[in-house]
Amino acid sequence: MKRALTGFVGAVLEAWQELRIHRTRVLLSLIGVAVAVCSLTTVVALGAIVQQANEELSERSSGRPATLYLSAYSDGTGAGGSAEIDGELMDATWAETLERYDVTYGSRVLSGSQNVGFVDGIVPVGVQAVDQPYGEMHRVRVSEGAWFTPGDALQLAPRLIVNQIFWERIGSPDLATHPTVKLGGQGAQPTTIAVVTGVTPVASYETEPSMFMLVDQFAAVQAADPTGGGGGAGGFADPFAGGAQTQYEMWVPPALAEPLIPLLQRDFTAALGEGVQVDVFRQDFAQYGDDPFLVTKLVVGGIAVLVLLLGALGLVNIALVTVKQRVREIGIRRSFGATAGRVFFAVMMESVVATVAAGIAGVVAAVLIVQSPWVRDLVGQGMITDFPPFPVDAALLGLVAATAVGALAGLLPALVAVRVKVIDAIRY
Repeated sequence: MKRALTGFVGAVLEAWQELRIHRTRVLLSLIGVAVAVCSLTTVVALGAIVQQANEELSERSSGRPATLYLSAYSDGTGAGGSAEIDGELMDATWAETLERYDVTYGSRVLSGSQNVGFVDGIVPVGVQAVDQPYGEMHRVRVSEGAWFTPGDALQLAPRLIVNQIFWERIGSPDLATHPTVKLGGQGAQPTTIAVVTGVTPVASYETEPSMFMLVDQFAAVQAADPTGGGGGAGGFADPFAGGAQTQYEMWVPPALAEPLIPLLQRDFTAALGEGVQVDVFRQDFAQYGDDPFLVTKLVVGGIAVLVLLLGALGLVNIALVTVKQRVREIGIRRSFGATAGRVFFAVMMESVVATVAAGIAGVVAAVLIVQSPWVRDLVGQGMITDFPPFPVDAALLGLVAATAVGALAGLLPALVAVRVKVIDAIRY
Protein backbone atom coordinates (compact mmCIF):
# COMPACT_ATOMS: atom_id res chain seq x y z
CA MET A 1 0.00 0.00 0.00
CA LYS A 2 2.78 2.38 0.97
CA ARG A 3 4.73 1.53 -2.17
CA ALA A 4 1.69 2.18 -4.35
CA LEU A 5 1.06 5.52 -2.66
CA THR A 6 4.70 6.52 -3.07
CA GLY A 7 4.58 5.57 -6.73
CA PHE A 8 1.40 7.59 -7.28
CA VAL A 9 2.81 10.69 -5.60
CA GLY A 10 6.02 10.30 -7.58
CA ALA A 11 4.07 10.06 -10.83
CA VAL A 12 2.09 13.18 -9.97
CA LEU A 13 5.26 15.13 -9.16
CA GLU A 14 6.90 13.89 -12.34
CA ALA A 15 3.86 14.92 -14.35
CA TRP A 16 3.95 18.37 -12.78
CA GLN A 17 7.63 18.75 -13.66
CA GLU A 18 6.91 17.75 -17.25
CA LEU A 19 4.16 20.33 -17.42
CA ARG A 20 6.53 23.01 -16.18
CA ILE A 21 9.09 22.02 -18.83
CA HIS A 22 6.51 21.92 -21.62
CA ARG A 23 4.27 24.68 -20.31
CA THR A 24 4.31 26.60 -23.57
CA ARG A 25 3.20 23.53 -25.48
CA VAL A 26 0.33 22.67 -23.17
CA LEU A 27 -0.80 26.22 -22.47
CA LEU A 28 -3.32 26.24 -25.30
CA SER A 29 -4.88 22.96 -24.17
CA LEU A 30 -5.07 24.19 -20.57
CA ILE A 31 -6.83 27.36 -21.66
CA GLY A 32 -9.34 25.29 -23.62
CA VAL A 33 -10.05 23.04 -20.64
CA ALA A 34 -10.29 25.97 -18.24
CA VAL A 35 -12.81 27.68 -20.52
CA ALA A 36 -14.80 24.45 -20.88
CA VAL A 37 -14.89 23.81 -17.13
CA CYS A 38 -15.74 27.46 -16.44
CA SER A 39 -18.58 27.24 -18.95
CA LEU A 40 -19.84 23.97 -17.49
CA THR A 41 -19.75 25.22 -13.90
CA THR A 42 -21.27 28.57 -14.82
CA VAL A 43 -24.13 27.00 -16.77
CA VAL A 44 -24.96 24.62 -13.91
CA ALA A 45 -24.77 27.41 -11.31
CA LEU A 46 -26.90 29.77 -13.42
CA GLY A 47 -29.36 26.93 -13.88
CA ALA A 48 -29.75 26.79 -10.09
CA ILE A 49 -30.45 30.53 -10.03
CA VAL A 50 -33.02 30.24 -12.83
CA GLN A 51 -34.70 27.38 -10.99
CA GLN A 52 -34.82 29.48 -7.82
CA ALA A 53 -36.41 32.32 -9.80
CA ASN A 54 -39.04 29.96 -11.24
CA GLU A 55 -39.79 28.49 -7.83
CA GLU A 56 -40.21 31.92 -6.24
CA LEU A 57 -42.45 33.04 -9.09
CA SER A 58 -44.65 29.99 -8.55
CA GLU A 59 -44.67 30.54 -4.79
CA ARG A 60 -45.85 34.14 -5.20
CA SER A 61 -48.92 33.01 -7.09
CA SER A 62 -49.78 29.68 -5.47
CA GLY A 63 -47.85 29.63 -2.19
CA ARG A 64 -44.90 27.71 -0.88
CA PRO A 65 -44.90 23.92 -0.63
CA ALA A 66 -47.13 22.82 0.90
CA THR A 67 -49.93 25.39 0.86
CA LEU A 68 -53.43 24.09 1.59
CA TYR A 69 -56.46 26.00 0.34
CA LEU A 70 -59.79 25.69 2.13
CA SER A 71 -63.18 26.95 1.04
CA ALA A 72 -66.77 26.14 1.96
CA TYR A 73 -70.14 26.63 0.31
CA SER A 74 -73.72 25.56 0.82
CA ASP A 75 -74.77 22.57 -1.26
CA GLY A 76 -78.49 23.09 -0.61
CA THR A 77 -79.01 19.76 1.17
CA GLY A 78 -79.37 21.15 4.69
CA ALA A 79 -82.59 21.56 6.64
CA GLY A 80 -82.91 25.16 5.55
CA GLY A 81 -82.14 24.59 1.91
CA SER A 82 -79.44 26.70 0.33
CA ALA A 83 -78.58 28.77 3.37
CA GLU A 84 -75.73 31.23 3.54
CA ILE A 85 -72.69 30.28 5.58
CA ASP A 86 -72.03 32.36 8.68
CA GLY A 87 -68.79 34.25 7.98
CA GLU A 88 -68.09 34.83 11.67
CA LEU A 89 -68.49 31.12 12.42
CA MET A 90 -66.17 30.31 9.53
CA ASP A 91 -63.51 32.72 10.84
CA ALA A 92 -63.84 31.38 14.37
CA THR A 93 -63.47 27.79 13.15
CA TRP A 94 -60.43 28.81 11.12
CA ALA A 95 -58.76 30.42 14.15
CA GLU A 96 -59.47 27.34 16.28
CA THR A 97 -58.05 25.08 13.56
CA LEU A 98 -54.77 27.02 13.33
CA GLU A 99 -54.38 26.77 17.09
CA ARG A 100 -55.37 23.09 17.26
CA TYR A 101 -52.82 21.96 14.69
CA ASP A 102 -50.17 24.52 15.71
CA VAL A 103 -50.06 26.15 12.28
CA THR A 104 -47.96 29.31 12.32
CA TYR A 105 -48.63 30.44 8.76
CA GLY A 106 -52.30 30.82 7.96
CA SER A 107 -54.17 33.57 6.17
CA ARG A 108 -57.62 34.55 4.99
CA VAL A 109 -57.62 35.99 1.48
CA LEU A 110 -60.36 38.22 0.12
CA SER A 111 -60.37 40.23 -3.11
CA GLY A 112 -62.46 43.39 -3.24
CA SER A 113 -62.29 47.10 -3.95
CA GLN A 114 -62.18 50.29 -1.94
CA ASN A 115 -62.67 53.94 -2.88
CA VAL A 116 -59.48 55.94 -2.39
CA GLY A 117 -59.22 59.72 -2.43
CA PHE A 118 -56.45 60.85 -4.79
CA VAL A 119 -55.65 64.42 -5.77
CA ASP A 120 -57.63 64.03 -8.99
CA GLY A 121 -60.68 62.50 -7.29
CA ILE A 122 -62.03 59.36 -5.70
CA VAL A 123 -61.05 56.17 -7.52
CA PRO A 124 -62.03 52.54 -6.79
CA VAL A 125 -58.85 50.59 -6.08
CA GLY A 126 -58.45 46.84 -6.08
CA VAL A 127 -57.85 45.40 -2.61
CA GLN A 128 -56.41 42.08 -1.55
CA ALA A 129 -57.31 41.65 2.11
CA VAL A 130 -55.03 39.17 3.88
CA ASP A 131 -53.66 38.26 7.28
CA GLN A 132 -50.12 39.13 8.30
CA PRO A 133 -48.49 35.71 7.52
CA TYR A 134 -49.55 35.99 3.87
CA GLY A 135 -46.42 37.96 2.98
CA GLU A 136 -44.11 35.15 4.05
CA MET A 137 -46.36 32.47 2.55
CA HIS A 138 -46.34 34.09 -0.89
CA ARG A 139 -42.93 35.79 -0.86
CA VAL A 140 -44.50 39.22 -1.35
CA ARG A 141 -41.76 41.64 -2.40
CA VAL A 142 -41.69 45.04 -0.77
CA SER A 143 -39.46 47.59 -2.50
CA GLU A 144 -40.10 50.42 -0.02
CA GLY A 145 -41.02 50.21 3.64
CA ALA A 146 -41.97 46.82 5.06
CA TRP A 147 -44.70 44.20 5.09
CA PHE A 148 -47.37 44.16 7.78
CA THR A 149 -46.20 43.42 11.31
CA PRO A 150 -48.26 41.55 13.95
CA GLY A 151 -48.77 44.88 15.73
CA ASP A 152 -50.40 46.53 12.69
CA ALA A 153 -53.65 44.69 13.38
CA LEU A 154 -53.96 46.63 16.66
CA GLN A 155 -53.66 50.07 15.06
CA LEU A 156 -56.78 52.23 14.82
CA ALA A 157 -55.74 53.62 11.43
CA PRO A 158 -55.67 50.84 8.81
CA ARG A 159 -52.27 50.01 7.33
CA LEU A 160 -51.81 49.75 3.56
CA ILE A 161 -49.22 48.09 1.38
CA VAL A 162 -49.66 49.77 -2.01
CA ASN A 163 -48.17 49.05 -5.40
CA GLN A 164 -45.72 51.34 -7.18
CA ILE A 165 -48.46 52.96 -9.29
CA PHE A 166 -50.50 53.84 -6.19
CA TRP A 167 -47.41 55.24 -4.46
CA GLU A 168 -46.42 57.41 -7.42
CA ARG A 169 -49.99 58.65 -7.71
CA ILE A 170 -49.83 60.10 -4.18
CA GLY A 171 -46.49 61.75 -4.93
CA SER A 172 -44.02 59.01 -3.85
CA PRO A 173 -43.79 60.30 -0.28
CA ASP A 174 -41.12 59.17 2.18
CA LEU A 175 -42.70 56.31 4.13
CA ALA A 176 -40.83 57.41 7.24
CA THR A 177 -43.23 60.38 7.36
CA HIS A 178 -46.21 57.97 7.67
CA PRO A 179 -48.14 59.25 4.61
CA THR A 180 -51.91 58.89 4.77
CA VAL A 181 -54.75 58.50 2.29
CA LYS A 182 -58.54 58.69 2.65
CA LEU A 183 -60.64 55.59 2.11
CA GLY A 184 -64.34 55.78 1.21
CA GLY A 185 -66.05 59.16 1.38
CA GLN A 186 -68.40 58.95 -1.57
CA GLY A 187 -70.70 61.96 -1.30
CA ALA A 188 -71.61 62.68 2.33
CA GLN A 189 -70.34 59.30 3.54
CA PRO A 190 -67.61 59.28 6.23
CA THR A 191 -64.00 58.67 5.36
CA THR A 192 -61.31 56.58 7.01
CA ILE A 193 -57.70 57.70 7.26
CA ALA A 194 -55.22 54.92 6.36
CA VAL A 195 -51.41 54.89 6.64
CA VAL A 196 -49.18 53.67 3.83
CA THR A 197 -46.39 51.52 5.27
CA GLY A 198 -45.01 49.66 2.25
CA VAL A 199 -44.72 49.62 -1.53
CA THR A 200 -44.66 46.58 -3.80
CA PRO A 201 -43.08 46.63 -7.28
CA VAL A 202 -45.32 46.21 -10.33
CA ALA A 203 -45.07 44.00 -13.37
CA SER A 204 -44.89 45.48 -16.87
CA TYR A 205 -48.55 44.60 -17.54
CA GLU A 206 -49.91 46.38 -14.43
CA THR A 207 -51.41 49.79 -15.13
CA GLU A 208 -53.77 50.42 -12.21
CA PRO A 209 -53.20 51.10 -8.51
CA SER A 210 -53.80 48.29 -6.05
CA MET A 211 -53.17 47.61 -2.39
CA PHE A 212 -53.02 45.05 0.40
CA MET A 213 -55.02 45.46 3.61
CA LEU A 214 -55.40 43.35 6.71
CA VAL A 215 -58.67 41.42 6.63
CA ASP A 216 -60.08 42.74 9.91
CA GLN A 217 -59.21 46.35 9.05
CA PHE A 218 -60.81 45.97 5.64
CA ALA A 219 -63.94 44.62 7.34
CA ALA A 220 -64.03 47.61 9.68
CA VAL A 221 -63.70 50.06 6.78
CA GLN A 222 -66.48 48.29 4.89
CA ALA A 223 -68.74 48.33 7.95
CA ALA A 224 -68.16 52.09 8.43
CA ASP A 225 -68.85 52.93 4.80
CA PRO A 226 -70.76 50.21 2.88
CA THR A 227 -70.78 52.37 -0.25
CA GLY A 228 -67.04 52.84 -0.27
CA GLY A 229 -66.22 49.65 -2.10
CA GLY A 230 -66.94 46.01 -1.59
CA GLY A 231 -65.66 42.55 -1.08
CA GLY A 232 -67.63 41.13 -3.95
CA ALA A 233 -71.18 39.86 -4.06
CA GLY A 234 -72.80 40.17 -0.69
CA GLY A 235 -70.11 42.49 0.72
CA PHE A 236 -67.55 41.59 3.33
CA ALA A 237 -69.97 41.33 6.25
CA ASP A 238 -71.37 38.18 4.68
CA PRO A 239 -68.72 37.14 2.18
CA PHE A 240 -70.37 33.83 1.36
CA ALA A 241 -73.54 35.32 -0.04
CA GLY A 242 -73.79 34.40 -3.70
CA GLY A 243 -70.82 31.99 -3.46
CA ALA A 244 -67.63 31.63 -1.47
CA GLN A 245 -65.76 34.94 -1.23
CA THR A 246 -63.05 34.33 1.33
CA GLN A 247 -60.34 31.76 0.77
CA TYR A 248 -58.38 30.27 3.63
CA GLU A 249 -54.75 29.25 3.19
CA MET A 250 -52.21 27.58 5.43
CA TRP A 251 -48.55 26.74 4.83
CA VAL A 252 -47.50 23.45 6.42
CA PRO A 253 -44.59 21.00 6.01
CA PRO A 254 -45.13 18.91 2.84
CA ALA A 255 -45.07 15.68 4.87
CA LEU A 256 -48.09 16.85 6.88
CA ALA A 257 -50.18 18.11 3.97
CA GLU A 258 -51.86 14.86 2.92
CA PRO A 259 -52.75 13.66 6.46
CA LEU A 260 -54.09 17.12 7.33
CA ILE A 261 -56.56 17.43 4.42
CA PRO A 262 -59.18 14.94 5.72
CA LEU A 263 -58.82 16.32 9.25
CA LEU A 264 -59.59 19.85 8.06
CA GLN A 265 -62.59 18.63 6.06
CA ARG A 266 -63.89 16.74 9.09
CA ASP A 267 -63.45 19.66 11.53
CA PHE A 268 -65.05 22.29 9.28
CA THR A 269 -67.93 20.04 8.26
CA ALA A 270 -68.68 19.34 11.92
CA ALA A 271 -68.48 23.03 12.86
CA LEU A 272 -70.55 24.39 9.94
CA GLY A 273 -73.25 21.73 10.05
CA GLU A 274 -75.16 19.86 7.38
CA GLY A 275 -75.62 21.20 3.88
CA VAL A 276 -72.08 22.61 3.69
CA GLN A 277 -69.46 21.36 1.26
CA VAL A 278 -65.87 21.83 2.45
CA ASP A 279 -63.03 21.64 -0.08
CA VAL A 280 -59.37 21.36 0.95
CA PHE A 281 -56.68 21.02 -1.70
CA ARG A 282 -53.13 21.89 -2.65
CA GLN A 283 -52.28 24.21 -5.48
CA ASP A 284 -48.54 24.87 -5.04
CA PHE A 285 -46.08 23.81 -7.74
CA ALA A 286 -44.84 20.76 -5.78
CA GLN A 287 -48.27 19.19 -5.27
CA TYR A 288 -47.76 16.36 -7.77
CA GLY A 289 -44.39 15.29 -6.42
CA ASP A 290 -42.72 15.46 -9.83
CA ASP A 291 -39.96 17.95 -10.50
CA PRO A 292 -41.64 20.76 -12.49
CA PHE A 293 -38.23 22.07 -13.52
CA LEU A 294 -36.95 18.78 -14.94
CA VAL A 295 -37.01 20.10 -18.50
CA THR A 296 -34.95 23.13 -17.47
CA LYS A 297 -32.41 20.90 -15.76
CA LEU A 298 -32.16 18.60 -18.78
CA VAL A 299 -31.60 21.54 -21.14
CA VAL A 300 -28.95 23.02 -18.84
CA GLY A 301 -27.27 19.62 -18.48
CA GLY A 302 -27.26 19.08 -22.24
CA ILE A 303 -25.61 22.44 -22.87
CA ALA A 304 -23.02 21.73 -20.18
CA VAL A 305 -22.13 18.30 -21.63
CA LEU A 306 -21.81 19.77 -25.13
CA VAL A 307 -19.45 22.46 -23.87
CA LEU A 308 -17.37 19.86 -22.06
CA LEU A 309 -17.15 17.58 -25.11
CA LEU A 310 -15.90 20.45 -27.25
CA GLY A 311 -13.19 21.15 -24.69
CA ALA A 312 -12.24 17.46 -24.53
CA LEU A 313 -11.90 17.19 -28.33
CA GLY A 314 -9.54 20.13 -28.41
CA LEU A 315 -7.45 18.63 -25.63
CA VAL A 316 -7.18 15.23 -27.37
CA ASN A 317 -5.92 16.82 -30.57
CA ILE A 318 -3.25 18.83 -28.80
CA ALA A 319 -2.23 15.84 -26.65
CA LEU A 320 -1.75 13.64 -29.72
CA VAL A 321 0.45 16.25 -31.37
CA THR A 322 2.43 16.57 -28.15
CA VAL A 323 3.11 12.81 -27.97
CA LYS A 324 4.25 12.76 -31.60
CA GLN A 325 6.78 15.46 -30.75
CA ARG A 326 8.04 13.49 -27.73
CA VAL A 327 8.80 10.21 -29.48
CA ARG A 328 12.56 10.64 -28.96
CA GLU A 329 12.12 11.43 -25.28
CA ILE A 330 9.83 8.45 -24.68
CA GLY A 331 12.13 6.12 -26.62
CA ILE A 332 15.09 7.16 -24.47
CA ARG A 333 13.06 6.45 -21.34
CA ARG A 334 12.24 2.99 -22.61
CA SER A 335 15.93 2.37 -23.33
CA PHE A 336 16.74 3.16 -19.72
CA GLY A 337 14.29 0.55 -18.46
CA ALA A 338 10.98 2.38 -18.15
CA THR A 339 8.16 -0.15 -18.36
CA ALA A 340 5.17 0.25 -20.64
CA GLY A 341 2.96 0.72 -17.58
CA ARG A 342 5.18 3.48 -16.22
CA VAL A 343 5.19 5.31 -19.56
CA PHE A 344 1.41 4.90 -19.87
CA PHE A 345 0.75 6.20 -16.37
CA ALA A 346 3.21 9.09 -16.75
CA VAL A 347 1.61 10.35 -19.97
CA MET A 348 -1.86 9.86 -18.52
CA MET A 349 -1.02 11.73 -15.32
CA GLU A 350 0.40 14.65 -17.28
CA SER A 351 -2.98 15.11 -18.90
CA VAL A 352 -4.90 14.62 -15.63
CA VAL A 353 -2.74 16.99 -13.59
CA ALA A 354 -2.94 19.61 -16.31
CA THR A 355 -6.72 19.42 -16.58
CA VAL A 356 -7.19 19.46 -12.80
CA ALA A 357 -5.12 22.64 -12.58
CA ALA A 358 -7.12 24.12 -15.45
CA GLY A 359 -10.34 22.92 -13.79
CA ILE A 360 -9.52 24.73 -10.55
CA ALA A 361 -8.89 27.92 -12.51
CA GLY A 362 -12.15 27.43 -14.41
CA VAL A 363 -14.18 26.87 -11.21
CA VAL A 364 -12.69 29.97 -9.59
CA ALA A 365 -13.57 32.01 -12.69
CA ALA A 366 -17.12 30.59 -12.64
CA VAL A 367 -17.59 31.54 -8.98
CA LEU A 368 -16.46 35.11 -9.71
CA ILE A 369 -18.80 35.34 -12.70
CA VAL A 370 -21.92 33.88 -11.07
CA GLN A 371 -21.50 35.76 -7.80
CA SER A 372 -20.98 39.13 -9.49
CA PRO A 373 -23.81 41.63 -8.81
CA TRP A 374 -24.16 42.38 -12.53
CA VAL A 375 -24.87 38.74 -13.43
CA ARG A 376 -27.26 38.36 -10.50
CA ASP A 377 -29.23 41.41 -11.59
CA LEU A 378 -29.27 40.20 -15.20
CA VAL A 379 -30.44 36.66 -14.41
CA GLY A 380 -32.64 37.44 -11.43
CA GLN A 381 -34.44 40.38 -13.08
CA GLY A 382 -35.43 41.54 -9.60
CA MET A 383 -37.59 38.42 -9.15
CA ILE A 384 -35.40 36.55 -6.65
CA THR A 385 -35.69 37.27 -2.95
CA ASP A 386 -33.35 34.55 -1.63
CA PHE A 387 -30.40 34.23 -3.98
CA PRO A 388 -28.96 30.72 -3.60
CA PRO A 389 -25.26 30.49 -2.70
CA PHE A 390 -22.90 29.19 -5.33
CA PRO A 391 -23.83 25.49 -5.54
CA VAL A 392 -21.09 23.24 -4.19
CA ASP A 393 -22.23 20.45 -6.49
CA ALA A 394 -21.53 22.70 -9.49
CA ALA A 395 -17.94 23.27 -8.31
CA LEU A 396 -17.45 19.56 -7.62
CA LEU A 397 -18.96 18.73 -11.00
CA GLY A 398 -16.47 21.06 -12.66
CA LEU A 399 -13.50 19.43 -10.92
CA VAL A 400 -14.74 15.89 -11.58
CA ALA A 401 -15.39 16.81 -15.21
CA ALA A 402 -11.88 18.24 -15.53
CA THR A 403 -10.38 15.05 -14.09
CA ALA A 404 -12.51 12.85 -16.34
CA VAL A 405 -11.64 14.89 -19.42
CA GLY A 406 -7.96 14.66 -18.52
CA ALA A 407 -8.17 10.90 -18.12
CA LEU A 408 -10.09 10.41 -21.37
CA ALA A 409 -7.95 12.86 -23.30
CA GLY A 410 -4.76 11.25 -21.98
CA LEU A 411 -5.88 7.71 -22.74
CA LEU A 412 -5.27 7.77 -26.49
CA PRO A 413 -1.90 9.63 -26.27
CA ALA A 414 -0.82 7.23 -23.51
CA LEU A 415 -1.62 4.23 -25.72
CA VAL A 416 0.37 5.83 -28.52
CA ALA A 417 3.28 6.46 -26.14
CA VAL A 418 3.30 2.81 -25.02
CA ARG A 419 3.77 1.73 -28.64
CA VAL A 420 6.93 3.84 -29.01
CA LYS A 421 10.04 1.63 -29.35
CA VAL A 422 13.70 2.37 -28.69
CA ILE A 423 14.47 2.27 -32.41
CA ASP A 424 11.97 5.14 -32.88
CA ALA A 425 14.18 7.36 -30.74
CA ILE A 426 17.08 6.81 -33.16
CA ARG A 427 14.93 7.74 -36.15
CA TYR A 428 13.91 11.03 -34.50
